[in-house]
Parts: sequence; structure tokens; C-alpha cells
Amino acid sequence: MALPTLQQPSFLLANLKADCVNKPFVQRCQELVQIIQDCPAKELHAVFPWLVETIFGSLDGSIVGWNLRCLQGRVNPAEYHTVLDFLDPSSGSMMKLVYKLQTEEYRYDFPVLYLPGPVKVSIQERVLPECPLYHNKIQFPPSGGLGLNLALNPFEYYIFYFALSLITPQNYPLGHHFSTSDSAYFILVDRYLKCFLPIEGNVPPPPSSNLGGAVPSSAPRSSAVSFASYGVHHSSLLKRHVAHQPLVNADPAAQEIWRSETLLQVFVEMWLHHYSLEVYQKMQSPHTKLEVLHYRLNVSSTHHGSPALPSYQALQANQESFQPTEEHVLVVRLLVKHLHGFVNSLKPEQASPSAHSHATSPLEEFKRIVIPRFVQQKLYVFLQHCFGHWPLDASFRAVLEMWLSYLQPWRYAPEKPLPSIESPNRVVTEKWVPFVQENLLMYTKLFQGYLNRALRTDLVSAKNALMVFRVAKVFAQPNLAEIIQKGEQLFLEPEHIIPHRQHRVFLSPCLGGSFLSTWPPAITDVSFKVKSHVYSLEGQDCQYKQMFGPEVRALVLRLAQLIAQAKQMAKTISDHSFEPVANQSFFSWLGFGSPDLNSSYTGNDLDEVGHDTIRKTDEYLEKALEYLCQIFRLNATQLTQLMASVSAAQDKNGKKQLPDCMMSESGMVLTPLGRYQIINGLRRFEIEYQGDPELQPIRSYENAMLVRWLFRFSSAINERFAGKMQALCSRQDFLGSFCRYHLVSPFLTEKSRQSPVVCQNLTVIQKPRIHLRFLASYRTLLSLFLIFFVMSLFSVGPVSCTFCILFGYLSYSVIMTLFTEKWRPHQH
Repeated sequence: MALPTLQQPSFLLANLKADCVNKPFVQRCQELVQIIQDCPAKELHAVFPWLVETIFGSLDGSIVGWNLRCLQGRVNPAEYHTVLDFLDPSSGSMMKLVYKLQTEEYRYDFPVLYLPGPVKVSIQERVLPECPLYHNKIQFPPSGGLGLNLALNPFEYYIFYFALSLITPQNYPLGHHFSTSDSAYFILVDRYLKCFLPIEGNVPPPPSSNLGGAVPSSAPRSSAVSFASYGVHHSSLLKRHVAHQPLVNADPAAQEIWRSETLLQVFVEMWLHHYSLEVYQKMQSPHTKLEVLHYRLNVSSTHHGSPALPSYQALQANQESFQPTEEHVLVVRLLVKHLHGFVNSLKPEQASPSAHSHATSPLEEFKRIVIPRFVQQKLYVFLQHCFGHWPLDASFRAVLEMWLSYLQPWRYAPEKPLPSIESPNRVVTEKWVPFVQENLLMYTKLFQGYLNRALRTDLVSAKNALMVFRVAKVFAQPNLAEIIQKGEQLFLEPEHIIPHRQHRVFLSPCLGGSFLSTWPPAITDVSFKVKSHVYSLEGQDCQYKQMFGPEVRALVLRLAQLIAQAKQMAKTISDHSFEPVANQSFFSWLGFGSPDLNSSYTGNDLDEVGHDTIRKTDEYLEKALEYLCQIFRLNATQLTQLMASVSAAQDKNGKKQLPDCMMSESGMVLTPLGRYQIINGLRRFEIEYQGDPELQPIRSYENAMLVRWLFRFSSAINERFAGKMQALCSRQDFLGSFCRYHLVSPFLTEKSRQSPVVCQNLTVIQKPRIHLRFLASYRTLLSLFLIFFVMSLFSVGPVSCTFCILFGYLSYSVIMTLFTEKWRPHQH
């Protein structure tokens, strides 16, 4: 059917636009429900594109729309529930509008410019993407310009906007914090997955009763320009399955399965297909590469020998700066978890390829092929991109959990483990061997990718330690390491004579046993599947590195050493945090003692994380080391040597050695290992404050005005009475000891001069002087206030209280003078 021409903005559309300004949100939605129910499709046709953009925002991000990603039920409950009801996939008014327009076979233009970069570039180069979603939908402008569009039916148009709204950049309000899993968008994604990819039952039919049974036809291209496919030019399996069935006897699920396929394809294309064509072409067969090359040469000669955009330049231009957000990754994880539940709901008698027959429903057929055909390849490259480009911080936990969710389909199986069996001891049964083997790179290469990340992170951080623990725990599940090792052995078997690949679908496991059954030995069949998986993802010329090979094992030993060092570092931080508290006297706590300048920042790291977190870090690292030993069968001798090398890193005082340095023309400089040690907190230079204590920067716990005033006051006293104080401190009797205790700082008598080469102490002759800065501390002021307040309760006046404080401190200082004088350096 020819595409209907878009009408001029109707009176209805003008009224709706005016209502957006004048009426509250809930009232507008209620009126929209009534309008969708009462108005014919002809009137709603002009409203639909505007309404979709109003809900999800514009593709360029200039219009925010309803801001579903920030809408929270606990913040705006009325709007939240109104939106969920209006956009509900089963009974929402928006889906009723979509189905009403679907019966008239309307088409809506979607700009190719806003598709993911690889798809956009391929279409602009006249190379048809592999995904059937784009076939027979590309519209060229009559004038031959650059305005390429896709002609989409209402359901496709709606789902395109719905999916793209997740990755469209938005400006969030400053200070706005929200939980992604509680947002309206996250809840809607979950509802759409449950509706169109049901774990139980079939896809619900459209609410309209007059929709008929035919699958909507795709719009033909309006241009005769030919396309070369950079993938396999095959139509949708399920659409072909449905189209060839008589409508009289068609299963309702078979008539509507196209919605499930469309929803999944759009989600995967919009959320995961964000890597360059160069990466994608690496996965093609040589035959397909040759076809594309011949096509491009023909296009180049046809267009006066100069194509509009050369392929190499297009590939360089498509090295996307796309960086997925944590919210994006969490939604993809939701998709992965639901797909595992969707696939695992396949009945056991229909799960095996031998059970395939014409009686199999399209939904059951879809469950068998959904992951290998639609998800596996794009998710693998998406994860590789995240592993290589994500910042080395705790936010990587979202990517990690998405990856681990994909690796464990047994967690989402309908059968539950026995109550007596704990989840850490749950054995990976033989049922999951095909999944592990057909996803071998997901386990092996991505594990190596995470291993390289873990070696560059600070394992003293509890969040980073938890991630190492999580990965080790998953791979240490009983029988999993053996299954992975068996898969590697199958891949490394000597190759039989394998026919030259002509299409990527040749290697796809979704073809079942019809093709692979031609191989005589059973072991060859399994080996061929594993090789097909690896070659389809990494290309024919890939250099496979074994997960249990010597190179990776060396990296694991290095990680184990870093874990041991991090455990020691965490223990050191924990021990040092108690030292200042243990060494402080009662009067020091009240603020009357001299401050230890070099312990001013002691325990700051611990103050941020707490002792409980340090304890958890130690537990995580301990268990992670135990799991790594189980996975890679590290023996006790190796661990003993490992711990000995870590212990050797401690010097005679129990402190860390200096970072690794080397001699250069300009002196000692840090080596790459030394920089790594500093970045990860494994070693550090001992930094001590050795300047004038009165000239330290003003602390947050001090009153700035008092610090400056007391400094001027004490400086005036020290300058005026310097000679008398020097004479008093030079005496060898008790009075001299008493004056030295108060007027000579014990912390600056010796200065330690350190470098990566030498360490020497320089004796500094100090002049006696008075220090009054401690009186500017808020803690001192608060202590004095509390003492005066408590004494006032006992009817002790301020003057008497002052004399009591002075007498108490005088007694304390006399005792301290008698017991500490022999350990203090004397000045002559």
C-alpha cells in the first residue's frame, strides 16, 4: 500500500499542544485516554508522531518529554502511576492508539541520522545492515539528498523512540539523585519484556478485535539504488514462518509473534550496536568481505570515481565516542536476566533440536534461537567495549553484574535448588554445558579482560575487593571451570576439513541439528560448534589465548600477590588508625597537649570507610584468593612463596618499602612499577611535616580568627622574652626541665631527610617559645565550656573553676616533667 501523505496539523493537534501549556499533567493524560478511545485513526494519524515525541523527548535531546528516566513513584506518585497506566503494554491507551493506527497500515519516517553509528554509516554507504529490522524500510528522498529515512509502522516507530530515549543525552537537575530501578522507564521496560517475551503463556493479542491476522507488511523502498549486505541478507525467520501459514488455521501467537521479534531487535540494536564497522567486519566471512569490496568498487566507479564518503574515512569517522552510562548498563542487565528466564521457560521436550517440528509454536522456536541469533554477538562486543573503556572506579560494578548475569543462566531456571543446598555450592550440571561451550569467549576472553582491569585497580578499596570476590565466586562454582576447560580443548582440537564459510548464519547455533547432523562423529559436531562460536565473534584469524594457559595463569598469580599486598595494606591502615587514639592522654584529648603534626591526617582514609569496611575488605580478598586457588588449582607451595614475597616487602620497622625507582641523569625517578605501586597504595614515600607548627594551614577544626590572633600574641611574647626563656631552658635543675617541657617542641628536634637513596637525620637547634595555637581548636573551646558548665552545677564560680583547671594541669605537667625528662633531648 502506498504511504499516506501526512496531513497538515489538525485542529485536534493544535488543541493538544495548547493543553500542554495550560493544563496539569494528570488531566492531560485523562483527556488523551478519552481522545484515543473516541477519535478515528485518520484524526489520530497526525497526532501520533507529536505524541510520541512529547512522551519520550526529541531524538536530539532538545525536548525532554515526560522524563521517564527521572520519574519516581516516591517523589511524584500521581504522575508516576498515571504514566505507567497510560503506557502499559497490555491495557495502556498508548498501545491502543498504536494498534488502531496499525490496522490502517500507516507509515512514519524515522531519520537514519539518529540510528546507532555503525548502522547509520552502513546505510549511508549503501550497505544494508544485517538485522532484518531495516530491510525494505529505507526511504530515499526524491531529490537524491542526504535525508535518508526508515518507513516504520506505528508499533516499530513507537518502540524505536522508546528504546532510544534511554541513550539520548539528558541534562538532569543539579543535586538530583534517584534509583534507576525505581524509575518509570525501568519499570516500563520490565513490563514490555514480560508482555512481549512472556515466560508463561503466549503473547497477549492486541486489544482491538478487528485487527485481523496478517503480519504487517514492510514498506517497499522508493529508490532503485541497490544495497550490499554487510551481514547475511536473510529475512526474519519468524515472519517467514507466520506468513506461510494459512490465516484460518494460524495460531494467534504465530500471528502476533512479530511484535516480540521487533521489540527484541529494536532493544538490541539501539542499546548494544555501538561499535565500529571495522569491528563488525572482522566477524565476517571472507566471501562476504569480497562481495562488499566488489560492490564498493562498483559504486566508486559509478559515482565519477569519487564516492561521497570513502569507506576508510567512514570507518574512522565512526570510531564513536559513545560511552554507556550506568543507567544504560542496568537496563541491559534487566534485558539479559529476562531473556534467560524467557529461554529457560522452554519446555524440556522442546528444548532439544531433535524436538523441532512443524507443530512447534513460533514462540517456542523463538526461545531456542533468541540468544545466539539476536543477542550474543552484539552483547559480546558491547561488553568488550565496556571492559576496555570504563573508568577504573567502583561504577564498573554495574557492567560486572551484567556480565555475570549473562554467564549464569542457571540462576534463572524454573527449577529451584533444594533448601539444604546453599547457592555457593550449587553445581553447574551437564544441562548447561552447551550454553557454556557456545558462549566460550564470554567466559574466557572477558575473564582475561577483567583480570587486566583488576591488576590496575586499588584492591584496598572495599568496592573493588568486592568485584574481585564476585568474579572469583562465580567462576569457582563446582564443575564450571572443568566445563570451560573442556570447551577450550574442543576449540584447540586439530581442525577437520571444514568447508569455507559463506555466510555468518552458517556458523550460527540457531540452525539446530539439521545442518550439523551431517558431521559423522559426535565429538566433531561439538567441536565445530565451539569453533564456529569463536570464529563468528573474533574472525577467522583470531589468536586465541587459553584461560588456563601459562600466560593467564601468570596474571592470576600476579593478582593473587596483589591481593596479599592489599590485605597487608588494609591491616596497616587499620593498625595505624588506632595508634593516635591509644597514645593520647586524657589532657591531650581535652586539647591541652601539644599536637602531633605528622598524625594530623592519620586515619583519614579509615574515617571515610570505617573499620567495618576494612574488615569486609579483608574478608572479600581472603575469599577471592581462596576461590582463585580452586579455579586455577594453585597449590600450597605457590601460596607460601607468594606470602613470603609479600612479607619480604616489609622493612625492619614493619613499614612499607619505598616505591621502585631507577637512576637517571637527573637522579632517581619512579619506574612504571613504582608509579603502579603508588597509584594502588601498595607503597608510598613517608611524608612528614617538618616546618614551623605555628605556620601550618588553618584546619577545619580551628577558628581562623583565633589562630591569627594567637599567632600574633605568641610571636610578640616570644620576641620580647626570648632571652629569658632561653636562660630558663638552659638550667639543669627541675625548673629548667619544667620550662623545656612546655617551651621546646619534642617533634621538631630532629628532622628526617629522606630520598629514594638516602635517609639521614639533621639535628635542629630550636629556640624556646610559647605555643598558644591549641587554644584556637574548637575541641579545646568545647572542653573548657563543658568543664565550666559542669563545675557551675556544683556551685563553683568561673574564677574558682579557672584556678582548679590551672592547678590540675600544673600537677599533671609536674608529673610528666619528672617521668619524661630523661627521654627528651636537652638544648644547651
